[in-house]
Amino acid sequence: MAAVCVMVLGTTSGAGKSWIATALCRYYANQGLKVAPFKAQNMSNNARVVDAGGFEGEIGSAQYFQALAAGVEPTVQMNPVLLKPEADTRSQVVLMGRVDVELSKTPWRERSEMVWPCIQSALDLLIAANDVVVIEGAGSPAEINLMTSDIVNMRVARYAKARCLLVTDIDRGGAFAHLYGTWALLGQQDRKLIVGFVLNKFRGDASLLSPGPEMLQSMTGIPVVATVPMLRAHGLPEEDGVFDDASSHYSGQTIKIAIIAYPRMSNLDEFQPLKNCAQIQLTWARTPQDLADADWIILPGSKHTSSDLDWLRAQGLDRAVCDHAASGGQVLGICGGLQMLGTSLIDPYGIDGARAGLNLLGLDTRFAKDKTVRKTQARFINFQGPWSLFSGLTASGYEIHHGETLASDPSNLSSGLVELIPDIAWTNMKGNVMGIYLHGLFEDEQVIHAGFEGFSSTLDAVFEKLSTHLETHSVAGLMNRLINRSS
Repeated sequence: MAAVCVMVLGTTSGAGKSWIATALCRYYANQGLKVAPFKAQNMSNNARVVDAGGFEGEIGSAQYFQALAAGVEPTVQMNPVLLKPEADTRSQVVLMGRVDVELSKTPWRERSEMVWPCIQSALDLLIAANDVVVIEGAGSPAEINLMTSDIVNMRVARYAKARCLLVTDIDRGGAFAHLYGTWALLGQQDRKLIVGFVLNKFRGDASLLSPGPEMLQSMTGIPVVATVPMLRAHGLPEEDGVFDDASSHYSGQTIKIAIIAYPRMSNLDEFQPLKNCAQIQLTWARTPQDLADADWIILPGSKHTSSDLDWLRAQGLDRAVCDHAASGGQVLGICGGLQMLGTSLIDPYGIDGARAGLNLLGLDTRFAKDKTVRKTQARFINFQGPWSLFSGLTASGYEIHHGETLASDPSNLSSGLVELIPDIAWTNMKGNVMGIYLHGLFEDEQVIHAGFEGFSSTLDAVFEKLSTHLETHSVAGLMNRLINRSS
C-alpha cells in the first residue's frame, strides 16, 4: 500500500519546519512504521554524502538527519534537488546527488519543469517503499511571485495528497497574521490540504493566547493543533547558517573555540557536537576582536574559497589568524579552510579563483573540473603536539571539495609539513596548525572525550527529545490522526 504523506509547511523560513519534520520521522519510526523524509528542493551549503545508486552523491543535511531519525539509510531520493549558493545571484545545482553544470547556468525560473520529473520519480519511489513519507516544505508556500514555478511546496503537497501542518514562529510576533495571511493567499484547492496550524517557539502562559486560536479557526476552519514551547539547545544541527549569532556563556566552560563566519561557509552542521558540549564556548568570528582569547580558531568549509579568503583579508582576520598561529595558538582548517591555510590556490579551469593563501601550511591547491564527493574512513598517524587528540584515531567522515592539495615542496617535506593522513590531513612542524579535508571529525565521541573530557548528546537522544517534545505539546492523538487513512 502506498505511503501516507505528512507535510510540514512554514509561514516563513526559520519557523521550525526541519526540526518538526525530524520529530515526526522519529515518532512514526517508534510506532514500528517504515518512514522516509523528503524535500523536493533544498537551498543550503550544509550537505552530506549519501548513496546515490552506484555512486556517492550530495543531499541537504536536514534530510540526512531526518533519515537517521527515521532509522533508515539516507539516499538522494530524499532530496532530489540541492541548491548550493556560490554568490548572491548564483547557485550550484545538484540534481539527484550530482552537480549539473547546465542546470547551474539555467535561469532559475526555467529550471522548474526541467527538474520536476526527477522530483516526481524520487517521491514516487519513496511513497511506494514506505508506510509514511514526511515531507518538508521550503520558506513559505504563499510567496505569490513564486507560485507559478513552485516545485517544493503546494505542487508537491497536491501531487502527494499530503496532510499539511502550517507552522509559524510565534516568538517573532504576528503569528496569527502570518497563519491567516498564508492561508488566505493559497488557492481553494491548497487550503483544503492544511489540516492544522502549529504555534512554535512559544514562551509564556498558553492560556493568554485565547481567543486567538478560536477566532483563527472560525475564520479559516482550521484548528491550532499544537502550541510548542521554545526548545533552546535542542541539539539538532540547524539547516542553514550559524546556530546563533550571539555566543553563549555558561559556568564550567573551559575552552573557547572561534569559528570564522565568512559569507560562503559550508557544512556547519558538523560543529553541532561542539555546541552541545558543556565545556565549550562556541563563538562566530566576523572581526579580529571576535578572536580575542580564543583557544582554537577554526576555518570551516567554504562553497567559494577564493571569495571567502578575500573577505577574510578585507576584515583583517587573516592577520589575526596568523598572529594566533605565530603565538602557538591552535588553528584548524577544514576543507575550504584547509585550502586557505596553504601557500596558493591554483585555478587553471576558472572553477573558483586563483589566490595566495595564508601560508601557514606548505600546501598548494589546484582546483579541478570535477568535484570530489565521497565517504571516507582514515587513520591518523601517531603524533605529539597540540592536535594530538586525533593521534592514532580512525576517523569516519566525508569529503566534498573541488581540487587536489599537495605539498608545495614534496622533496623537502620534513622542513615544514607533517602529513597525518595521506592526501587528507597535514600539520606544520610546530603542530599547532592543522588542515584536513575530512568533514565530521567532531561527530566522533572519541574526539569529544579526548579533547574536552566531556560528552555531547548523541543524535539518538536528540531525536527522542524532539519527538517527545512535539507529542507532549500537540493535541492528543494528533500524530496518529495525521496518518489515519479513514480520517
